[in-house]
Amino acid sequence: MSRLKDYYISDVAPALMKKFNYKSPMQIPRLEKVVINCCESEAKDNSKIIDNIIGDLTTITGQKAVPTVAKKSVSNFKLRAGMKIGAKVTLRHENMYEFVDKFFNIALPRVRDFKGINPNAFDGRGNYSVGLKEQLIFPEIEYDKIDKIRGMDIIFVTTANTDEEAKELLTLLGAPFAKE
Repeated sequence: MSRLKDYYISDVAPALMKKFNYKSPMQIPRLEKVVINCCESEAKDNSKIIDNIIGDLTTITGQKAVPTVAKKSVSNFKLRAGMKIGAKVTLRHENMYEFVDKFFNIALPRVRDFKGINPNAFDGRGNYSVGLKEQLIFPEIEYDKIDKIRGMDIIFVTTANTDEEAKELLTLLGAPFAKE
């Protein structure tokens, strides 16, 4: 069992129950999944780019990434429905907690001039999204072996009903939110 999951069970859940006055332990918000998504506009022309994206995401998360395809055709972008344009990974359970721990405590502090993540990036339903400009902040990625610096989107999906509950959950899990 990961260190962060043990911490959630022993410290985070009781703190949330006390702060929000939940009547049942089943009301306590928890992290459901983490989705990491990476898209590249040049991937429609070169299939090796998709392989590189999948390799990077697999290295970062420890779980095989799956390619994502375009849902609609857009003639201005020379894009047809069904073309591979990126990759994504959905993490749950142990892999999710290990990734969250690594992301908050190792990767984010490696960002240059890091002052914290945006505390206003909640969607209104208790989910949080953060965008990264480069994959180099993860220690598993070797600088010499990458072909291009790519960004990615990371979405934290929680069972929280409000943004306030989700923010408190992520703060207790170690999210370094910027001071407002």
